[in-house]
Amino acid sequence: MGDDRALVHGVPEAEPLFIARPAPLADSYNDRIRPLLDAVDRLRNLNVMKEGIPLPTIVVVGDQSSGKSSVLESLAGVNLPRGQGICTRVPLIMQLQENPQADRPQLYLEFNGKVVPTDEDNIAKAINDATDEIAGHGKGVSNTPLTPVIEKPGIPDLTMIDLPGITRVPVHGQPENIYEQISEMIMEYIRPEESIILNVLSATVDFSTCESIRMSQMVDKTGRRTLAVVTKADKAPEGLLEKVTADDVNIGLGYVCVRNRIGAETYEEARLEEAKLFDTHPLLCKIEKSIVGVPVLAQKLTQIQATMMAKYLPEIVTKINDKLDTNIAELERMPKNLSSVEDAMMAFMEIMGSAKESLRKFLLRGEIDEFLDEEDMPCTARLAEMLNQYYDELRNWTESNLTTNFLLEETEVLEKAKGIGLPDVLPQTAFLTLLQRKVKEISSKLPSLVVRVWDCIEGVVIQALMRHSENYPQLQSSMRRAASSLIKKMKGKTMNRMMKIIEMEKLTDYTCNPEYLLERNKLMNRQDNFFNNYRDYSSLHLEGFGSVNTTHLWRHDQQLIRLAFHLKMRMTPYWKIVMRRFVDMVALHLRFSVQNLVNKEMEKEIRRELSGPGIIKRMMEEKPEMVEKRKKLNKNVKLLRESAEVVAQFMNRIATDGDYDR
Repeated sequence: MGDDRALVHGVPEAEPLFIARPAPLADSYNDRIRPLLDAVDRLRNLNVMKEGIPLPTIVVVGDQSSGKSSVLESLAGVNLPRGQGICTRVPLIMQLQENPQADRPQLYLEFNGKVVPTDEDNIAKAINDATDEIAGHGKGVSNTPLTPVIEKPGIPDLTMIDLPGITRVPVHGQPENIYEQISEMIMEYIRPEESIILNVLSATVDFSTCESIRMSQMVDKTGRRTLAVVTKADKAPEGLLEKVTADDVNIGLGYVCVRNRIGAETYEEARLEEAKLFDTHPLLCKIEKSIVGVPVLAQKLTQIQATMMAKYLPEIVTKINDKLDTNIAELERMPKNLSSVEDAMMAFMEIMGSAKESLRKFLLRGEIDEFLDEEDMPCTARLAEMLNQYYDELRNWTESNLTTNFLLEETEVLEKAKGIGLPDVLPQTAFLTLLQRKVKEISSKLPSLVVRVWDCIEGVVIQALMRHSENYPQLQSSMRRAASSLIKKMKGKTMNRMMKIIEMEKLTDYTCNPEYLLERNKLMNRQDNFFNNYRDYSSLHLEGFGSVNTTHLWRHDQQLIRLAFHLKMRMTPYWKIVMRRFVDMVALHLRFSVQNLVNKEMEKEIRRELSGPGIIKRMMEEKPEMVEKRKKLNKNVKLLRESAEVVAQFMNRIATDGDYDR
């Protein structure tokens, strides 16, 4: 905000107040700001501030018994609630509207969506009754506003928010934290830069001790948006001139000293007495006429209000348009409101199509999808890691048996496979027996792999379905149930398929992989070295096997050991091929199964779950919070469009009638 001090010093000195006829509080300046004030008041009535768009506001604060009500009464020309303790218990948005042509004053209250007509004689009671309805009977406070609208001749065009007077000590019937409640309310209203603080101070106290001064200084240290009204000047005239000229408490917009209405005085009589006081009192007459009297206060407030409104109007326009665009965009992003079975079916197809595309990207192509969370790595990478880990487990188990009790298992199998035949011929049954033992080890580790793999896939599938159907909780429940059922079936199919492959591996030994013969011949080339030395040493270093123990072989005849060696050198390369072949088959089967799941089985299972007349329509009902969100967005869009229209009308009027910021 610029240097608002000019708002005070730029105010022309008030017209001399003739005792016979007081000057009107409203002047021709009101004709120029009334359209601007109307625009801002309409924005305030639309609750545009709840959308985060602060409006230029004059906020009236003061300690309890500072004379706040008297100041507002003098400006409005009507009686307000009075009494002991807190008179104002809710924010009073005082809308004063000068209407010279009015046959009689028009007064009404707006609160809780209601409009309650009243009149000058009964407005104080009407405000009390409305306050009781808002804040409850008693002495508690509420932050729900009450708007008295006063339309009559001779009053300034002003809108002010009067807040409860600050009290530190709760009295009977008040909550213990009354000070905190009022302080929080006041800070909420005076914190925005768009707020002008009208600080009501009693001439009878030291200004620096006032709690209202302390609060305003917390948000406006230099006082550039604070105007002070000094009440009860007639009760403490001594030193008042020094107080307002020294300005020890940084009141940047200056002071205005006023005299409160006393007893049964009419407002005209009070104005006459005020003018007389500041003209004739030996101490008060020394105070400049440009800072004394209710008419001067009305003029200053009117000019300050007009200047700040004109200053912030372009920013308000921008904020309204930005908020409107944001709300419209969010409303358009929301799912279509489904009113028929056809709409529900279309929405369901869109959800399925989007979920399938996310799963194709994430499960089949290994791409990142915005709808799916990446924990440590994409699902495809985690599946590959599980398969690699499974292969490593098989290989480590195999290697651990290569050097421990070297050829022991082979000799045991050969002894059991003895039969009628040539002693140097390797029995086929021995090879198959040994192969089946090893294959059995694969089958024992397989179930945990299948569970881990499909659990991973299930998590991703359900996450995709839930993300794309997040607005339909009943549909989510059915989808989750269908997906879990399908994954359970797929898990069983994978296990059955792998067990069939295991049975195939047990049935016979076969490979066309040339690595088998190359590796076997390479290993067989080491037999001479082994047989020349295995009885002479307790352990030997055998290339491809490392250090092997041989003492347990000394008790067997050499022909058996030779056959066992041949069996070992054939099984070792063949088993490597079997392990790789099996893991490859698992990987290929999973890839095929996942593709089948994403492209066909998932939608088929979900449709089966949702089969029946009208079930999809029922499942596609929005969750309550989405219904509320849609209502709120529609309400916000309506409010903001109305607000934009209000501002546009005013801007058009400016273009037609000329500049209002003068």
